[in-house]
Amino acid sequence: MRKFLIILESELKEYLSAKGFMIFTILIAVIGAGLLCLPRFIDLSDFTGVQVVVKKDKDETSKDEEKDKLYLLDEANVTNETILETYFPEYEWISVAEAKEVEQAVKKQEAEAGFVVKAPNNYTYYVYNRGLDDELGETFDEAMQVFYRQYYCSENALSYEEIEQMYGTEILVEEQILNKDTRENYFYCYIFIILIFMMIVMYGQMIAVSVTTEKSNRAIEVLVTSTTPNSLLFGKVIAGAIGGLLQFGLVIGSVLVSYQINREAWGGMLDFFLQVPSEVLSAFVLFGMGGYLFYAFIYGAAGALVSKTEDVSKSSSGLMTVIMFVYIISLVQLNNIEGIVAKVLSFLPISSYSTMFARIAMGTVQTWEVVVSFIILVISIFGAGWIGAKIYRMGTLRYGNPIKFKTALKSLKHMKQEEKIAK
Repeated sequence: MRKFLIILESELKEYLSAKGFMIFTILIAVIGAGLLCLPRFIDLSDFTGVQVVVKKDKDETSKDEEKDKLYLLDEANVTNETILETYFPEYEWISVAEAKEVEQAVKKQEAEAGFVVKAPNNYTYYVYNRGLDDELGETFDEAMQVFYRQYYCSENALSYEEIEQMYGTEILVEEQILNKDTRENYFYCYIFIILIFMMIVMYGQMIAVSVTTEKSNRAIEVLVTSTTPNSLLFGKVIAGAIGGLLQFGLVIGSVLVSYQINREAWGGMLDFFLQVPSEVLSAFVLFGMGGYLFYAFIYGAAGALVSKTEDVSKSSSGLMTVIMFVYIISLVQLNNIEGIVAKVLSFLPISSYSTMFARIAMGTVQTWEVVVSFIILVISIFGAGWIGAKIYRMGTLRYGNPIKFKTALKSLKHMKQEEKIAK
C-alpha cells in the first residue's frame, strides 16, 4: 500500500504541476463561466426573453429606436395595420403603390423584406438573403390567416369576433405524472452520455500514454527494482483518473455555479440542462464514474501492451471501437429506454455507465436491478484492474512490437499454469 501511495502521489504531482494541464483547465473553466455571464453585459433578450435595462445616452437611444423596414403592397386590400404591428413589433411597415418598389427596396437593402398581397390567400415574399433563422415569411403566413378569416367573415356576413373567440378558447389541462417525465429528462441523459464518453476517450488515452512512458524511456527497468508492477499500474491509473476528474469537475463546477449566479439573467431558460434532479445526478456519479474507472483500467492495460508511446493508439484502437459502439447504441436506446436492448445493456459493465442511469432518469427500474448492476460494475472495475496489473507485470521488460491482447491473455494463462507446476 505504501508503494502504491508513493506512486499515486508522484503521478498526481506530475499532472497538477504540468503547466499545459493547469492552463487548459483554468482557461476552459473561465470561458465556460464567462459565457454564462454574457446576459449581464450584452443584450441577449431576443434569445433569453429577459430584457436587460442599460442606461444609454440620448444619441444611442434614438439610434436603437430606429426600426428595420418591411415594404408592403396590398392589392387585395385585406391587411390590417394593427395586426401587422402585433405580429411584427420590431419593424416599421412602408406601404407602396407598385410591386417594383418592393422589389427595388429589397434589392438595395433598404428593407429587410417585402410582401405583395395579390389575393386574400395569395402573396409574394421578397427577401435579399434568406438565412437559416428567417421567420418573417412564417410570421406573415400567420397574419395572412387572420386577414383571410376577416375577409371571409365580411363576405359571408359572419361575426369574426365570435369565430375568433371559438378558435381562441383556452384548453385547460392538468398533468399528473405518476413516475418519470421522459421528455423532460431526455436532454439530461443525452448530455451526460456525451460527457462521460468524452471523459473516457480523453483521459483514457492520457492514462494509456502515462503507463507506456516508463517503458519507452526504459525507466521501468529501474522502477521495478524499487516497487511492484501492481503498485505502478494502480498508482498511474488512479492518479490519471483523479486528474481527469479534477479537471472535468472544475470545468463543470464553474459552469454550474456561474449559471446559478446568472440564472435570472437567463430567465431560467437553461434549467433543462443545468438544473439536474438529484436522483439523476446521483445515478450519474455512481454509474458514470464507475464506468470511467472501468475503462481507465482497460486503457491502462492497453498501455501496458506496448513499449512506445506512438503505438498506444494502435493498441487501443479495438477498445475505441467498443466504446464508440456502446456510445451510439446508448444514444439510440434513449428513444426506447424500456426495451429489452436497453435493459440488457444496463447490466453489462461496458455500457451500464450510460444505460442504467438513463433508465433511472427516464424509465422504471427496480431497486434490485440498480444494486445488481452496480455490483457487477464494481466487480468488473477490480477485475479490469487485476487483469491490467497482470498484463503490466508480464510486459514490463518486453520491448519491440506491440503485444496483442489475445496473446497477452494466453501468456497469462501459461504463466499461471507454470506457477502451479512450480508449487
